[in-house]
Amino acid sequence: MGCGKSTAARIFEEIGFRRSDADEVIRRVVLTEPEVVRAIAERFGPTRVLLADGTVNRSGLAQAVFADEAELRWLENLLHPRLFAHWRGLLAERSEQPWVFEVPLLFEKRLENWFDFTICVATTSAHQLARLAERGMSHALAEQRISKQLPLAQKLELADFVLLNDGSPTFLRDQIAVLVDKLGARR
Repeated sequence: MGCGKSTAARIFEEIGFRRSDADEVIRRVVLTEPEVVRAIAERFGPTRVLLADGTVNRSGLAQAVFADEAELRWLENLLHPRLFAHWRGLLAERSEQPWVFEVPLLFEKRLENWFDFTICVATTSAHQLARLAERGMSHALAEQRISKQLPLAQKLELADFVLLNDGSPTFLRDQIAVLVDKLGARR
């Protein structure tokens, strides 16, 4: 969160990879399924987690689940199987092109075995917090959400490859180009 995985994923997409962003799939696909909306409203109360148009109020939902570990697990148990089914469908439809999957909690949810290899995009804590503040996230909320993730040092150990994102966008792009060439995955 705030390290630059979306930026790196977009660069992969620009050079010919198909891209799937787990957060976007949750937002645009899973959270729009009527049975998901209904289950969330029943669990947390419609006034707390639904907007006037009947769609999920992601901000209200985040407040409800990030403050309570049991509620977060409940929500993940509702959403993740649908996300995984969506991914399986993508891979079945378009397996001829290389994919990059942007997965915020890859190691935390033990999803690394789904993929041929993993890449961790790393930055300093100061850069991370500054990027989240630029997105309008309060320092307290940023720290709360970061605390739900594995420490970056642990992710660096678990990842097959690491991209450093403390420099310019060109520096990140150059690292990706080297990695793609090394893997022979350019299309």
